[in-house]
Amino acid sequence: MGIDIDWAREQLTGFLELTELYRPPDPPGTTNLSSSRANRGTQDEIVASAQVVERILDRVLPRWRTEVPSERNKRVNRWCQHREAVQRADVVLVRDTEIRERLGDDAPQISAAMMHPWVWDGARSLWQSGHFREAVTAAARKVNAETQNKVVRRDVSETNLFKSVFSQDPPKPGQPRLRITADDGSDTFRSLHRGAMSFADGCYAGIRNPNSHEDGLPELPEHQALEQLAAFSVLARWVDSATVEL
Repeated sequence: MGIDIDWAREQLTGFLELTELYRPPDPPGTTNLSSSRANRGTQDEIVASAQVVERILDRVLPRWRTEVPSERNKRVNRWCQHREAVQRADVVLVRDTEIRERLGDDAPQISAAMMHPWVWDGARSLWQSGHFREAVTAAARKVNAETQNKVVRRDVSETNLFKSVFSQDPPKPGQPRLRITADDGSDTFRSLHRGAMSFADGCYAGIRNPNSHEDGLPELPEHQALEQLAAFSVLARWVDSATVEL
């Protein structure tokens, strides 16, 4: 999963220890008949730990906020949902490889959180709430905006923007180019930039536009949305690594 499993499990274990519920002992000379329980850690300690733990949960169980029950937060303790999510995540960290091997599915996996930051930053909040189609659209907008920022252009966007920046023609006033490799006149240079232009056209015409403009489309299955995010991640890395030619 691209994370330090031992460190992550240590953070999860620490959170479980801090949020464990216990009945505080009665003060000397008193008897308390109340059955109320308290967390072992202080509120400040738990909140600080939760800041780290939530990042781990977002990576290991991206939809934990919607898939793990939260009803007991009000009835028992505000950290019940976090505790169950932590317990589930720990199992994934320990046994994910074993489970995939035993079930005959040990193929490489891809995590949305490991994609280019432009893509995951744009998609994260919608993805975690299960709005996969909207998450892909948000990622597409983010890639477009960052490309506009890189070449300092607001007059064109999406398909027309990428046709311009990846054009093999020399730059013009107000029309800078993005060079993934230096223009050495080779077939490789021409092929790469022609491919990047066509790929960007496919991403926006074939993925972004239908997702945004078609009413009543069913929600995308998560694995299909992940594939679409990966396409925009490839495009984002090309743009981010390219040199601006004025």
